[in-house]
Amino acid sequence: MIRCKRAYEPPAPDDGHRVLVDRLWPRNRTRESLALHDWCRALAPSSELRRAFKAGKLTFETFRDDYRRELAGHPEHWWPLLGIAASGQLTLVYAARDEQQNNAQVLAEWLEEELERRDEPSSPTCYAGERM
Repeated sequence: MIRCKRAYEPPAPDDGHRVLVDRLWPRNRTRESLALHDWCRALAPSSELRRAFKAGKLTFETFRDDYRRELAGHPEHWWPLLGIAASGQLTLVYAARDEQQNNAQVLAEWLEEELERRDEPSSPTCYAGERM
């Protein structure tokens, strides 16, 4: 299963493998408070894409399409997460305020589609590679 969770929500025992998927560390959060297994900076949208979306220069649909193109160009960044999601709970941790329109939601959707292509769906919906 794949779940998306804000970095400002407390970790839960059922979160499984927790991966921070932002390029920047969440403000006012310590390593201990996030209880991460990995920090995959390379999975985050490019700095240019992130800045443009945050500044309101892109709609979410455009951001989503552009981010998906970035993901398609670098399967080596997200491929390891497929095995984790196929065998257990994967929680994508993000810092964005918007719980519906953020990079973790797009990434979760992408991973779900990849799992379906492999005939290994992890979950019906998503809930709201560099290592540490």
